[in-house]
Amino acid sequence: MSDKPLSPSRQVVFHQMLVAARKSVLMDALSKTLGRLDPTITKKQLLDYVPAAAQKILAAAGIRDEHVFPVPAVLEKKPTLVGYYRLLLGISQKRFYRKGTGMGPFKSMETRGLFNPRKRPDVERFCTVMAGNLAELVRQISPQITARDVSELPLLTLGAQLYGSNNNAIGKQATLDVFLSVVEIVKKFIVNQDSSKITVHNASKRKVIIALSSDPDIRIQEEFEGKLRNILAIEIKGGADVSNAHNRAGEAEKSHRKAKKQDFRDYWTIISLAGVDPAMLQQESPTTNSWFDVAQVLARKGKDWKEFRSRFAGAVGIPMG
Repeated sequence: MSDKPLSPSRQVVFHQMLVAARKSVLMDALSKTLGRLDPTITKKQLLDYVPAAAQKILAAAGIRDEHVFPVPAVLEKKPTLVGYYRLLLGISQKRFYRKGTGMGPFKSMETRGLFNPRKRPDVERFCTVMAGNLAELVRQISPQITARDVSELPLLTLGAQLYGSNNNAIGKQATLDVFLSVVEIVKKFIVNQDSSKITVHNASKRKVIIALSSDPDIRIQEEFEGKLRNILAIEIKGGADVSNAHNRAGEAEKSHRKAKKQDFRDYWTIISLAGVDPAMLQQESPTTNSWFDVAQVLARKGKDWKEFRSRFAGAVGIPMG
């Protein structure tokens, strides 16, 4: 009997992505965001968007309205939570953002955490449209909806979304999730942000650009005397199959060699370190001068995350928050 079909590696990757989703599109992220908002503003906005009939059903079930219905204050504070309400409604990203739904403009909010204050009327429209559909969900669920339903229903859609992903899609998602972690580190210093680039002003009043790219996945450049200097190249590998770790490290090495020709100063690789021989990784990617566990960076928790956060802040030139 072969044990290959029984390998846990894919489930380990799913866990990495689940942990990342808790920071952006699941109940954990919503609860943390609500805790940072003025409850009087949230309650006032809920009166504008939650249909009375749905409100009665939720009250009888002991469910907070804001756990089901979006309001502008929440989405402005945490734009990625567009994905929470999408998942609660049970719609895949592909269907939700396809042409004709009118939801395309909100994809960058979910996947990149972007909010443009000039687009607030669009966010209000989003809340209105979603309120109608979510009210119908609340009304149709039988037996009566419970807090457990609200917590678990998004996981069904997220699971199907992850299971349908190929290795390439998983790698891209890991890169986006790491980028969201980076945004958390530098958010107080951001002066401009778009779908693939963040510009910050560091403690020396210099412009620093943090950009998604290919070869490397994330590049950090600092403006000095009118020119951009390449500071840090980061490669991100989201797989978890221990037997294939050497290939992932080898792919990182190819990218870092290209970055070295562009005179970057440091070369970091974010990769699954669980059960992997560090000496083997270093042999496969001798250019990498710092390794970080991808699971800890995605979870924003653990020794590697603390070190990554501290050293990233140092590379950008900002104080730790």
